[in-house]
Amino acid sequence: MKRNHVFFIFIGLLFAVIGMYFGAQRLAPEPAQASAVDRLLAQTLPDAHGKMHTLSVWRGKPMIVNFWATWCAPCVQEMPELSALQTEIAPRGIQLLGIGIDSADNIAAFASKYRITYPLFTAGVSATELTRAFGNQAGGLPYTVLIGRDGQVKKTYLGRLKIDELRADLSLM
Repeated sequence: MKRNHVFFIFIGLLFAVIGMYFGAQRLAPEPAQASAVDRLLAQTLPDAHGKMHTLSVWRGKPMIVNFWATWCAPCVQEMPELSALQTEIAPRGIQLLGIGIDSADNIAAFASKYRITYPLFTAGVSATELTRAFGNQAGGLPYTVLIGRDGQVKKTYLGRLKIDELRADLSLM
């Protein structure tokens, strides 16, 4: 009888490991589409104050693009670190952009409450399609993309960032 318990525990653990493996594979970002950066830079979006901006002004510049929402707890948690990072990397010519998948009112209220040192744009639900172009098939947030000076996607991150990993990856730019 005791042997059967060990067998079933082993089988249960085996299936748990297999499930975690396939779950991680399904949620891992896919490679970005070749047109993703062009689609991003073709956007004209309102900032947190409603002023329209053409994102093409950042063509040819290294960027960190962070897709986020005010209702996303990990997004909000990482923003102070991203804000400090923008201050740190600005002298190197690297620009951080926040693209909110949220309403203009929510982003405006958020921007007035917190001091974010990088531009926040409102893209609403339409930004979900843009994140998919960057490989975010799961649609999870936050989703962050490193884009090099050459306009190529260098790396993507699904979920809350590890700032030290991001800092190290900036050498890819």
